[in-house]
Amino acid sequence: MAFTRVCSVSDLGPGELMAIDDAPEPIALVNVDGTFHAVDDTCSHDRWSLCDGYVEGEEIVCSLHLARFNLLNGEATLPPAYEPLKVYPVKIEGDDVLVDVDAGELKAG
Repeated sequence: MAFTRVCSVSDLGPGELMAIDDAPEPIALVNVDGTFHAVDDTCSHDRWSLCDGYVEGEEIVCSLHLARFNLLNGEATLPPAYEPLKVYPVKIEGDDVLVDVDAGELKAG
């Protein structure tokens, strides 16, 4: 695994999300009460950036058609999306948030 520094822990507050655009595929980084998650940034329903949406609990909500995805396993939890998102490994070292941008995998479905 080749982890890449994407931001500082302090750059992303609880409930906030940010796009990681310099990865092979767009990735959404989300802070859920101090725990960081990384998933595909593109909604599997209609190719829309999930970073334009919002976080509710452990789900990311697409702003286009309100599809929801579980941040722990990428599962589509509310239609119109049915296909899961890839989930990427995240680790914290000091104040750095690191994501393995090449190791996204489907965990749900």
